[in-house]
Amino acid sequence: MFGLSLEHLLILGVIGLFILGPRRLPEAAAWLARTTKIVRGYVGTAKEQIRSELGGDLDELRDTMGTLNSLRRTNPVSAASRGLFDMATTPQPRPAPEARPAEPATAPEPEKPETADR
Repeated sequence: MFGLSLEHLLILGVIGLFILGPRRLPEAAAWLARTTKIVRGYVGTAKEQIRSELGGDLDELRDTMGTLNSLRRTNPVSAASRGLFDMATTPQPRPAPEARPAEPATAPEPEKPETADR
């Protein structure tokens, strides 16, 4: 649950027995169990609501965060070289060719009659 081992739970039980006494300890344990169940329900509902609102963006965010965490744990030099290598090997999208406006069709200029020079 919270990463507690059996020994930790026994120590917490003994401390609770000293603080609360034998009469109130079962009531406190029952209250803690109910409260934990309610909080888990709230957390589960919140998770489902976030998943439904974010949809595919949540998966993309998880992938990005996983990549960042793995980079954080590795040697920065090897992470940078791996990133550069990945950029060099992945094909980059080509930009769309620019649309040139069509040149208006022009009529050929009429020939001028030759005039005699005087």
